[in-house]
Amino acid sequence: MNEAAQTLDGWYSLHLLYNVDWSSLRLLESEEVNKMVTELQSFLERQEEVHQKNEGSYSFYNITGQKADLILWMLRPTIDELNTLELEFNKLAISDFLIPSYSYVSVIELSNYLAKDSDEDPYQNEHVRKRLYPEVPKSRYICFYPMDKRREGNDNWYMLDMEKRRELMYSHGMIGRGYAGKVRQFITGSVGLDEYEWGVTLFSDDMIQFKKLIYEMRFDEVSARYGEFGDFFVGVNLPAEELPAFFM
Repeated sequence: MNEAAQTLDGWYSLHLLYNVDWSSLRLLESEEVNKMVTELQSFLERQEEVHQKNEGSYSFYNITGQKADLILWMLRPTIDELNTLELEFNKLAISDFLIPSYSYVSVIELSNYLAKDSDEDPYQNEHVRKRLYPEVPKSRYICFYPMDKRREGNDNWYMLDMEKRRELMYSHGMIGRGYAGKVRQFITGSVGLDEYEWGVTLFSDDMIQFKKLIYEMRFDEVSARYGEFGDFFVGVNLPAEELPAFFM
């Protein structure tokens, strides 16, 4: 049996995607819509308070295209807290006009492929902690997609020995480092938690950087030979103060 990669696990992650039932929403009086929007704003303001205290984080974006209209990404120390938050969101009045289109459950993850040998407790390392318990940026654009490592015939990632996987992940990681300052990347592990094995969430103030980064990675062996990808969701930041204009 090959050596399994060990992971450091941080905050639990929940991506919720919805389509808006615009035809039903248009039948409501403006006053009723405003009341629902105000309630949603209060919900997001509470998420911002948690974000500011570094007790969790979140992002809220308007998805471009017809796969969804909205994506809410929430991070918390426990899955129980995320479960409670999802229930709270579902009880908002506006949820009657939101049609679930996709969801993804995972946990912020760092693997030991690129880790350096050390006697230090990694959970006490400030750099590691910032990656496990991150402050999600308020960048203009988001890109989220799930992915697997291929397990077919000679292209089976899990049949490679640890040293080969380390070598491949090093070259793969170097491509991402080339986009430092342009793209923020968050990897969430979902083996045993959802359909795919990882979720990737990217943030940037220039959406074309998503295309450039992912296209370049396609030529790296980790993606070209072993990568399997789900749908890509991209969108534009939707601050709480812009919700009235969005829903009206």
